[in-house]
Amino acid sequence: MIRNNTLAVRIKFLLILIILLFFAVAGRLYIVQIERHDELFNKAREQYTSTRKTSGKRGEIYDYSGNLLVGNIPCSTIEADPYACGNEEQCRQTSLILGKYLNIPSEKIYSDLIQKTRERKRSDGTVETVPRRYALIARDVPLPKSEMLKKMLREQNLIRGISFKEHSQRFYPKNELLANILGFTNIERDQLIAQLGIEKFFNKVISPSDSVYQYERSRDGVPLAVQHRQSVNDGVNIYLTIQEPIQSILEEELDKLMAEWQPQAAYAIMVNPRNGNIMAIAQRPTFNPNDRSTMTSDAYRMRFISDTLEPGSTMKPISISGAIDRHIVNPQTMIDCEKGIWFYCGKSLSDTSPHGMMNVAGIVQKSSNIGTAKIALMMGPQLLYDTLRAFGFGQRTGIPLQPETIGRLISPKNWDGLSITRFPMGYGVSCSPVQLARAYCALANGGRLVSLRLVDRVENPDTGITVKYPVREAHKIYRDPATHRKMIEMMKLVTRQGGTARQAAIPGYEVAGKTGTSRKWEGKHYSNTRYFASFAGFAPADNPEFVLVVIADEPQKRHYGGVVTGPAFKNIAERTLRYLNIQPTDPHMPSSSIRERR
Repeated sequence: MIRNNTLAVRIKFLLILIILLFFAVAGRLYIVQIERHDELFNKAREQYTSTRKTSGKRGEIYDYSGNLLVGNIPCSTIEADPYACGNEEQCRQTSLILGKYLNIPSEKIYSDLIQKTRERKRSDGTVETVPRRYALIARDVPLPKSEMLKKMLREQNLIRGISFKEHSQRFYPKNELLANILGFTNIERDQLIAQLGIEKFFNKVISPSDSVYQYERSRDGVPLAVQHRQSVNDGVNIYLTIQEPIQSILEEELDKLMAEWQPQAAYAIMVNPRNGNIMAIAQRPTFNPNDRSTMTSDAYRMRFISDTLEPGSTMKPISISGAIDRHIVNPQTMIDCEKGIWFYCGKSLSDTSPHGMMNVAGIVQKSSNIGTAKIALMMGPQLLYDTLRAFGFGQRTGIPLQPETIGRLISPKNWDGLSITRFPMGYGVSCSPVQLARAYCALANGGRLVSLRLVDRVENPDTGITVKYPVREAHKIYRDPATHRKMIEMMKLVTRQGGTARQAAIPGYEVAGKTGTSRKWEGKHYSNTRYFASFAGFAPADNPEFVLVVIADEPQKRHYGGVVTGPAFKNIAERTLRYLNIQPTDPHMPSSSIRERR
């Protein structure tokens, strides 16, 4: 009987123990399956699954005719999964091979490969040790070298844990050519960042999409089942309005100007006045986007849209056109130019050379400050302001780049007594080089203010579909259609005998334009030693193929626009006319002009 009682106790004890164990296991399963499900699932997925991204190709940039300006070079990023890279000896051999051909210290690579785990902080603040699944070995390795390394590692059975991620490296085949417009990209924290110009402004559309693959892997890192999650698309290709041969001409001549006159900066902009297409544009200083070791902020920022200048006498034809259009004066109207010095509101205004009575055409040809100021007085403040505003001053140009200045054109209610005599001759008003080029397009095309175009079309490389960027409707400035012809005839005189820009004349072609020489403002007064020298014009004058503006900021030795920038205008324009095969308009000029080959 005692034995039976003992057995019963033992059975009860065993049953209680089993029940307790059952509840313990059930509780543990509850914690694992319910409370810590997400945490443990993510840990497991991290160890046995991987996600791989494959990027498409960044869109390329071309000139108008399809010449490549920005492309992509195939290369690889070499990465490692240290947890799957094998034992100490295998890591040593792998690091020796990679270090030798990548010019990286093998010890550095070895220290990355041999570190198999890392510490990670949990959400509750505690620290856990987890497998280390990623280490960057090298970036932008040329594709032939990466293929060679891949083959060597595979032959020696060292490839496990090492991956070669193919991608494209941005390349600028023309080096400095058009660098400030094109911009550049950098890699920051494994992300491509567009820094400037077209690269930045159109970054969203030229950036590719990623192809994302998620796959399971075995304990030794071998991929198993693969699931495709998102397809890859290349970025769109951009075709600019720039013509590379003309861009080369413009930059070569701008370099010559820099060498001869040594200004702090120089600009040149060529625009088709009919549609606003920018055919060529450059600034100095500049930079090489393939080698940025000596690049400075002054070199890479887009000064031609962000910097301003007081345009000086290049403003005179624009101001006078308002008086011509409203019939306040005509080219033969006589104005007293006061023998070279005139007092107004207690201040003197002088001309470079003394002149007495002179007609309006002579005022443009000789660049008389006094004559221009008196014409502005006849116009009145509101009409003068409306004229300058109609030519785009104080407004953005439409160019697809940022940041763009609007310049400075204050309302007449804020003018002082001298404003009406200074603004028409380009003082007290400021603009960017591209604003001045746009205004001269209106002088060249019959009084229509076009929006500047830099992008002609975009192409989807996946579908082959090309979308043309529209030409915006131009704003009509002149009320009288005859104003256009009158202004051109007067501006032709500037490059003829007796004008201020004989050095801008092109044998065999009529040129219409205007010089500009403006003192730089120094905070309280205008400088007597620092100047902007400029020339703005178009050719052939009667049927313009282009408007061209050339500006030098603080040239040395000489500072007059006709002397400093006039010859550069002539050289760029003459070479461009030959390249475009535009025949001379002078019947005495031989017609067998030779197209310039680039």
